Formats: sequence, C-alpha cells, structure tokens
Amino acid sequence: MSAFAVIDFETTGISPDHGDRATEVAIVMVDGDRVVDRFQSLMNAGVRIPSFITQLTGISNAMVAAAPDAAEVMAEASRFVGTTPLVAHNAAFDRKFWVAELGRLGLPAPQPFICTLLVSRRLYPQAPNHKLGSLVDYHRLPRTGAAHRALADAEMAAALLDRIRHDLRTRYGVAKPDHALLMALQRTAKAAVPGLLARFTQA
Repeated sequence: MSAFAVIDFETTGISPDHGDRATEVAIVMVDGDRVVDRFQSLMNAGVRIPSFITQLTGISNAMVAAAPDAAEVMAEASRFVGTTPLVAHNAAFDRKFWVAELGRLGLPAPQPFICTLLVSRRLYPQAPNHKLGSLVDYHRLPRTGAAHRALADAEMAAALLDRIRHDLRTRYGVAKPDHALLMALQRTAKAAVPGLLARFTQA
C-alpha cells in the first residue's frame, strides 16, 4: 500500500483522559511520493484553551469560538481518511485524540498508526534528536509554516515520511517500503533493524 494519511492535532493539553480536547486537526493525504489532498480545520469543543497553549500554538479561544463544532469537524475528518493507514510524528499523542474524539461520536478508529518518530530512531540514530523540527532540519526538508500549527506539522511529517521511504529504497534496497514494513520497523529493537531490513530486501 502506498497511500498514507499523515495527521496532526493541536489540543488544549496532553491527555483526553483528563478532559483535554482537540482544537485543530490537519491531514495530508499521500499517494506514493505525492501529496494528493489536504484537510485542515480548527474546531470548537467547548473547552477553554489555557494561555500557555495559546502562546505555544497561536490558537486562541476567540479563534475556536468562531470555528465549526468539534463533532462536525471530526466526522468530516473520519470520512476524509476512510480506511487509509494513519501516520503521525509522536503518534501515541495523536492517536489518543483521534480515538477519543471519534469515540465521542460513536465512530470507529480502527487504523494502526505509523510513528515517524519511532521509525526515525531506528533509521537515523545519529540525528541530534528526534523532534520533528530537528529531523526536518537534519534532512534539509522545507519548513512549511509555523510549528505547532496542525497543517504545518502534518506537511513536515509527510515530507519526513517521504524521506524515510526514499532512504529505505535507495540506502537499504527495499523495493516497496510499505505500511507493513514501517509498522514492523517501529516495533523492532534497534539492534534487530538490519535483520528486518534484510528480510524485506529479499522479499
């Protein structure tokens, strides 16, 4: 499979289990090495945004007050993604909010998430660190807008995904660096990565 939906959330905090809600979602649809579609929206979940989050993201209470209702946005996001595999940088965070926000609507969230942070740790242990901005700079990828806004971060994560798949093809000889390989790679201990890539190269 060569289609991926790269997603990023901005939120009021770090845990939907403690009442935090999404304030913005962006999804960049990738097919092969091309971006083929985008979805982005602020959303109003009826929860106040703490001032330190506004300072971090630039998203204010006034902005979300004028935004569509969270239920409307998430229903549209779910339709946009469909059954396409999801990708995020530090995916454990985005997956929590994807599952929680869709759960409020009674909608399924079946897809496993590929995490570009975990994959980058396996492939680029020499990088200064594995934050999204640092990896973008390390690979000399374009910065697409203000950090901590959902579309800019999703665009950069999509560019990082493309670089990962390019390197798997050119440096490791993997003809089809697909969803199955990326899922396996993020779950593999660093010491076992060469053996895993060798198996996919021979496949």
